[in-house]
Amino acid sequence: MNKRLAPAYLLTFVNVLGFAILMPVLPFIVEDYGAPKWVYGLLLTFYSAFQFLGSPYLGGLSDEKGRKPVLIISQAGTLLSWLVFLFALSLPDTPIWGYALPLWIIALSRILDGITGGNSSVANAYVADITTKEEKSYIFGYLGGIAGLGMIVGPGLGGFAASSSWGYSGTILLATGISTITLISIFIYLKESHPPTNRGQVKHKSLIKSIFVLKRIREAGAGPTVNLIFLLKFIFSIMMAFYVSTIALFLIDLFEFNEQELGLFMLVVGVFLAFNQVVMSKLFINKFGPAKTLIIGLGLTTIGLFCITITSNIYLYCAFYYVLNLGLSVCFPTFNSLLSTHADPQHQGEVMGISESLNSLALATFPIAAAGIYQFTSYHVYFFIAALPLLAFIIGISKFQILKR
Repeated sequence: MNKRLAPAYLLTFVNVLGFAILMPVLPFIVEDYGAPKWVYGLLLTFYSAFQFLGSPYLGGLSDEKGRKPVLIISQAGTLLSWLVFLFALSLPDTPIWGYALPLWIIALSRILDGITGGNSSVANAYVADITTKEEKSYIFGYLGGIAGLGMIVGPGLGGFAASSSWGYSGTILLATGISTITLISIFIYLKESHPPTNRGQVKHKSLIKSIFVLKRIREAGAGPTVNLIFLLKFIFSIMMAFYVSTIALFLIDLFEFNEQELGLFMLVVGVFLAFNQVVMSKLFINKFGPAKTLIIGLGLTTIGLFCITITSNIYLYCAFYYVLNLGLSVCFPTFNSLLSTHADPQHQGEVMGISESLNSLALATFPIAAAGIYQFTSYHVYFFIAALPLLAFIIGISKFQILKR
């Protein structure tokens, strides 16, 4: 393994862990402060919405200033967000505009973490800087596997820490410690991958201007291949927003899972997701190439999403779910692989930032609508969800000559 990649692997793991570690405790924190369940969804939305704003800004800034200083500053911001969260838990339950004061401060910490969590675009640009075209195809698969590992480990660590005598503060202290170690590791071990001679002239953009994604794409001047990948990525991200927001509800309704059974199922899903991204995605890309692998992944995702609605047999369901899992697993790293290959090296950070913004925009916009639609349509919503990767599949096939350039 290239030792220069270790900081990027660690940063990817910590970014996902920081999100996953709150999964088993944040709903209970919201409940304990007497807030309705939609406030939990709103806190998740805050994170994604401000990550949407921060990703292209940080990515573009790294094109101008270098990867390392931006990663240090953004990771310091993430560490600060955990300290703000910890401070919130020490405050009295004084109501302000109908909600407890700590919830307002927690919302502030999620906003701060979202903005600085956009450093994943810079980490991806760092990886793109130091890898060859051949390495990109599977290194991003490794990153996906590491992200999957974070989703496996995070909830367990968060729940275990919360069960200690420290309570919820134990979870936040653990996250603070992990972020501190990551910040120190970046400062000591990460070597600048984007020297001044490779840096282009970057027009400064405010965070607010990051909202206008289409304008950012036009200004990036990325060309038809990257623009096509952006379109496919956004359709895929909408699908993921609907899927992530409804799959737990669907599993509970279909199999009457309790919390422990649902957690076990998600653990198995996470293990296979990590395996598929590290092992299977590399096999697919080596055999078919990134462009064809993306098309295959979109096709498998479509089939899997449709098939999980046609059975209530747990074993057959798991077989169909593996098809879905495999489709998602080969799509995740392939998007970044294709973008890193076709993007202008002087604008890798901004292109990766736009890619992360498209994902964050979908996660910030559609989850509440997805849950509402599921409430009224039940599993029928998956017919619509399956239509999204099918649409991307059709577009990819029709534009395949552009995609494989």
